[in-house]
Amino acid sequence: MAHVHASRALFIPGPAGRLEALLWTPVHPNPPVAAVICHPHPLFGGTMHSKVVFQVARTLDLLGIPALRFNFRGTGLSQGAHDNGRGEQGDLCAALDLLAAEFPALPLLVAGFSFGCRVGLRAGCADSRVAELIGLGAPVADSDFTFLAACRKPRLFVQGENDQFGAPVALEALLNSLPEEVRATTSLVIVPGADHFFAGKLRDVDRAVTDWLLARHQDLGVD
Repeated sequence: MAHVHASRALFIPGPAGRLEALLWTPVHPNPPVAAVICHPHPLFGGTMHSKVVFQVARTLDLLGIPALRFNFRGTGLSQGAHDNGRGEQGDLCAALDLLAAEFPALPLLVAGFSFGCRVGLRAGCADSRVAELIGLGAPVADSDFTFLAACRKPRLFVQGENDQFGAPVALEALLNSLPEEVRATTSLVIVPGADHFFAGKLRDVDRAVTDWLLARHQDLGVD
């Protein structure tokens, strides 16, 4: 059963114009974090309504965590033009500004899928308001994730066993190359039989994210 939540469609002032967004605020007395979820590559159909993004928002909602989805510049009703992950980091910072204003007492969590994983983790590592990170379908085959070496924030990676844009062996090699103190804050879940888009495996994504968050925040409850 889903939590009863307030659902608010809004526009966020962004560096390239307004950004279309949707905020779910579950009924929960004391959520430990507020979260933003970044969508996959907009030039290949990625939006805040993509299935993996929606699933993560629903998982967070079931845990009583406020969840903000938004469209990067040039996507949906968001203004501006695609900037290959550069300007999109500013878009995410604008989304974090909104979350920080809405939930000033809470640390923030950034989750991202595919292109959104690359943008989300890079910007999230650099933002002091962000306490936790979740990367899904990390596109390690064609993206630079070396910035993770300097990021000691707790993070979860969820990767498909058959991810065509980020083979688990490549992701594992990247994580093993990080300093020991960084590896100590990193968790990795490989979803058996899943491709990059976790087709038919969204329940496994839900389980991985839920288990990690429950282990970190024992006071969270699931309906």
